[in-house]
Amino acid sequence: METNFYKATPLDISREKKIHTTMPDRHYHDGYEILYLVSGNVYYFIEDKTYHVSNGTLLIINKNDIHKLVNSSGTTFERVTLLFKNEFIENILNSGWEYDVFSIFTSGRNIVRLDVNEQNVIENLFDKMVREFNVQPAGYKDSLKILLLEVLIFIKRIVDSKHIHDDVETTFTHKKVFEMVDFINQHYDQRLTVEEISRKFYISSSYFYKVFKENTGFTFIEYLNNVRVKEAISLLKENHYKVGEVGEKVGFESTTHFGRVFKGITGCSPIKYRNIHF
Repeated sequence: METNFYKATPLDISREKKIHTTMPDRHYHDGYEILYLVSGNVYYFIEDKTYHVSNGTLLIINKNDIHKLVNSSGTTFERVTLLFKNEFIENILNSGWEYDVFSIFTSGRNIVRLDVNEQNVIENLFDKMVREFNVQPAGYKDSLKILLLEVLIFIKRIVDSKHIHDDVETTFTHKKVFEMVDFINQHYDQRLTVEEISRKFYISSSYFYKVFKENTGFTFIEYLNNVRVKEAISLLKENHYKVGEVGEKVGFESTTHFGRVFKGITGCSPIKYRNIHF
């Protein structure tokens, strides 16, 4: 499975509503990352652990840790992503700073679930950072440094005060479903069957049907078709692909089947969709 490296900028922060992540592959970077889920439910893979992340949850990712987000439900989620390098605030930290805010990245805790009051505080801090970052008024870099330190101090206090059992890794079942969803996302263009995936993950077909539907909200076929259609939409933007070629590239065995599934999900045929949107 491919793992990509991305070079971090001194500081980057955004608040976005999404269905697809802009980094669908496993990746790592040379910066520290804090992700906050404002709304929605996603799965997050960090190194050898898998987490089910719901609204009001912080993820703490150390630099060079391999990670990946999977939105198995295909519904909209909103998140704040803060990525920075220690150089951004090292001049402050080198001036006699005593509180080890970077210890949150080596504490062994990747996930922290916040109560309502904590959510209000962190969202207010993030919103201020996003505004400074996007508008860039006079002194915005200094303002961002101060706000970043406030965020790190706030998170460290929570990490140091909450019990470790409050924020556990997902259950074995969730991990299995995450792995199966990840496999489908990577191999959607191939011929996939429930029997094949069940054998690969050492579970029965009946158990697969049950846990997959319970944890993703989709049957296997519904999920696979949604992944394929979403990929097809991306390919339809490239006008040098014929509709039949697009269907084949995303795993449909016939143009007729591709057209029927595509219309069932989007409400129109691939050709009409291309003409309307692109």
